[in-house]
Order: sequence, then C-alpha cells, then structure tokens
Amino acid sequence: MYRIELFNIGIDNVTMYESIDVIDRLVIENKNAYVVTPNVDHIVKVQKDPEFMRIYKEADLVLADGIPVVWASKLLKKGLSEKVSGSDLFPLLCERASQKGYKVFLLGAREGVAKRAADELISKYPGLDVVGTYSPKFGFEKDEKENNKIIEMLQNAKPDILFVGVGAPKQEKWIYNNKDKINVPVSLGIGASFDFVAGSVKRAPLWMQKSGLEWFYRFLQEPKRMFRRYFIEDIKFLGLIIKELKR
Repeated sequence: MYRIELFNIGIDNVTMYESIDVIDRLVIENKNAYVVTPNVDHIVKVQKDPEFMRIYKEADLVLADGIPVVWASKLLKKGLSEKVSGSDLFPLLCERASQKGYKVFLLGAREGVAKRAADELISKYPGLDVVGTYSPKFGFEKDEKENNKIIEMLQNAKPDILFVGVGAPKQEKWIYNNKDKINVPVSLGIGASFDFVAGSVKRAPLWMQKSGLEWFYRFLQEPKRMFRRYFIEDIKFLGLIIKELKR
C-alpha cells in the first residue's frame, strides 16, 4: 500500500479487498484508528476547511470513494487502482467482521434506519455481532448531554468497528474529536450507507455506479437537497483538476 498525493491530500492506492485487510490489521493493532473516504464533495470541502484537512492528513486509511476521483488520478498520471466507496465497503467489512468475530456498532441515519440495516446485515452474514445501533438527534455533536450519552453507549458496548453515518464533514469531525474517549479500534464515516442497506434510499443501478453517474441518480431522488452540493459546490472539483494539471 502506498499513498498518492492528490488535491492536497494523500489517498491510499488500494483495492477494495486490500482495504479490508488493512482495516482488519488496524482492528488487531487497537490504536483508535479511523478511515476516511474522499469523494468529490469531500475533496472540495477539504480545500476550505482546515480542521477537515487536518483530519484527512492524520487518517490511518484514505480510500477513493468515487469514480470521478479515480478518473482524475489517471488524468493526472497518478493512477489510483479502483474506487473503494464506503457504501460498498460497509457490507463487505461486516462480512469480514462476522468471520473474525468482531463486534460492530452502527451510529447514524434517521430513527430506526440503523436498526433495519443491522437486521439486514445479520440476515446476510449470520454470526455478525452488532452490539448496538443508535440514531442521534439533530445537532447531537453540539449537545453535551447527547454527546456524552453516545460516548458512554460506545464505551459500554466496546465495538471493534464503529460505522458512523451522519454526513460529511460532521461524521469525520465527530470521530476525530472523540476517538480517544470512545476507544474503538477502527471508526469509519460512511454517509448514507445505512439507508442503502436498510432500503430506505434506493442506490443507483450498477451501470450508473460504474460509469460515474451515481451522483446524478442521487440528485434525481432528492433534487432540492442535492442541487447545491452537485451543481454549485462540487463543480469546483473541475477547477482543482485544472490547477493540478498546471502543476
């Protein structure tokens, strides 16, 4: 595994299954590690958010979550191997956890979604040990009482892997700021992955995922919520590519 410098951050050049092996080792090492999954939106946000940038710089594993990121790496002759999206990694990592006896915790999404996702995963991977699910209330990261409740919940559950799905950069910042308190071997921010597994949000067909159009499918599902992200904020990614080409 080696790290490629791209858009002012380092991205690990690993395949999906290599990343699962790396996370497996991080669980065994038990050093409060965390994983980030940069997609176009993350990369744009990181450029103007010093705290988010620092979190990326210190991450134990950085995975290219998005075909456009992989395409850009090839255009810039830095050649990332493949897309390793959090939504694909999530169920595969749960499969590995079921094989190794690792305990997992699902934190995030709307009320009941994480529990439905857990039930689906347990059905698919018998033996998976889900030691807890919780849907925090909006603004939990700024609510001392709610935040302490979540920390205590995790300290008691003692998961080996924590999946957090509350959106970026909130999920990454929460993990980074609380990792030494929760003392979980590996934590990952995985966005809307709980919704996909639970079936509350339909994921794009495979051909759209492979052709880099998954973002467009999400826009069609939630145009009002996604318009600004995709057509105002993320368009800045093109400017970042041009800047890298000039270098």
